[in-house]
Amino acid sequence: MASNLAGVLFSVRIDGAWRWTGTGPPSHHDPAAVARDHLRRQSARVLRRHSVLDLPAAQDAANTVLSTWRCPLEGLQAAGTVQLDVADHDRGLAEEHARHQQTMDLAHETELHRLTHLQAILADQDLRRVWWIARFPDRFSECDALAEVLRDLPPSREAEADGIRQDIRRFTDRLLTDLHSPQQREVFLTALIQTLHALGHDELKTAATHFQSQHATGSDTA
Repeated sequence: MASNLAGVLFSVRIDGAWRWTGTGPPSHHDPAAVARDHLRRQSARVLRRHSVLDLPAAQDAANTVLSTWRCPLEGLQAAGTVQLDVADHDRGLAEEHARHQQTMDLAHETELHRLTHLQAILADQDLRRVWWIARFPDRFSECDALAEVLRDLPPSREAEADGIRQDIRRFTDRLLTDLHSPQQREVFLTALIQTLHALGHDELKTAATHFQSQHATGSDTA
């Protein structure tokens, strides 16, 4: 099966079981065939969303879906587990891709930190004057012109990222990391929408509802 990295594949072994719980004859002549096909499709849908390098996350997501799904054939129950195996060549490609992505992310973070720090300096009148004198000691007369250009420059978010704001960001990051399965995300978004409605935050509620509908559409087409 394909992973979420282009050209990188991994194999899946599914051990499943099914039993007929209906009182009458099944509508399909071979209920086991329906169970096998549905199990395979559900497994593929989940596992394609995860990198082969993140085996625990893929295993957890697969087991979550396989333990809760319901076969469309009435009276048939099925469950299973998934084991993942990756070829050395495919793992090497994935690791190379991950290293390249990490290098780009680090370069982006470095540049973002530099620009955020510069914004904090330029938005502060006292720091801006000292910075200008240190960088351009022979152009002090131009400092007033720079101040006019930067008159509406807001402080950087880095200066605001303290106290309750920082706590909320850390909590949100942890929450998003822990929500592995689509079912967990659906339950969370439903509860969030109800809470925003109770608090009267209509704009946030609308945004959350729009995000939920987008996520549902993406899940159906994954």
